[in-house]
Amino acid sequence: MPEKAKPEKAKPEKIVQVVQITDSHLRREPDGKLLGVNTRDSFDAVLELVRANHPSPDIVLATGDIAQDGEAAAYHCFREKTAFFDCPVCCIAGNHDDADTMERVLGGGKSLSRQVRIGNWQLVMLNSSVKGQVFGEIGSSDLALLERALDDSSGLNCLVCFHHQPIDIQCQWLDAIGLHNRDRLFDILGQYDHVRAVLWGHIHQELDQIIDNIRYLATPSTCVQFAPKTRDFTVDDQAPGYRWLELHPGGDIHSGVIRVESRDFGVDRNSRGY
Repeated sequence: MPEKAKPEKAKPEKIVQVVQITDSHLRREPDGKLLGVNTRDSFDAVLELVRANHPSPDIVLATGDIAQDGEAAAYHCFREKTAFFDCPVCCIAGNHDDADTMERVLGGGKSLSRQVRIGNWQLVMLNSSVKGQVFGEIGSSDLALLERALDDSSGLNCLVCFHHQPIDIQCQWLDAIGLHNRDRLFDILGQYDHVRAVLWGHIHQELDQIIDNIRYLATPSTCVQFAPKTRDFTVDDQAPGYRWLELHPGGDIHSGVIRVESRDFGVDRNSRGY
């Protein structure tokens, strides 16, 4: 009598490792600066920090303002500098990006994927950039994409990502240029109980809040930081950094920010705009 095959041991459910980098503001020129900071140098320093602390993520999220002026050379630079990642590097446009140029340079593979499923999670990337404007709006087609994605993923946890902040952050000048149609977003999110978090960039500062059982997370820039809770444009002296996230199969999220504390990048703290 043939021996019965032994049942396979159940594989442990996967914890999804995510790295978020945002607002790199890379310029065409290698020595290009933003408010005194060489953005390529600061980007390199942040990537070195990622290599040291999170060398094997499952996915990297670049949540907008990859380039300062939407130049092709800046996107080529980004692609070259992030080529060492052995995982998808998914990119979202910000208000400083040129979406067409970004798609032309970075559009290969999964770089511009709008939905990614890993483990027990679905990540949805939305475009909140409005051509010629600093504020953000999520267009009707992307809102429809979000609804379809949430309808089709009731058994999964969901992380929603875009560039502009969807909540007020007690920073008057930034609140004016956040996501203008946030009510439409909230109407959709409120219909589903498997949305665990919303993740963005744009504000060049760290934020972590829970509202109506959804976690809202913002992340420092890889170059210049903006001071929190200010009325007018104010540069902060905080260091560049990135966010890491551990997405647990049951829906829990462990997350933190790591900054490049070992260098002074020469930020112009007296600047009143850019």
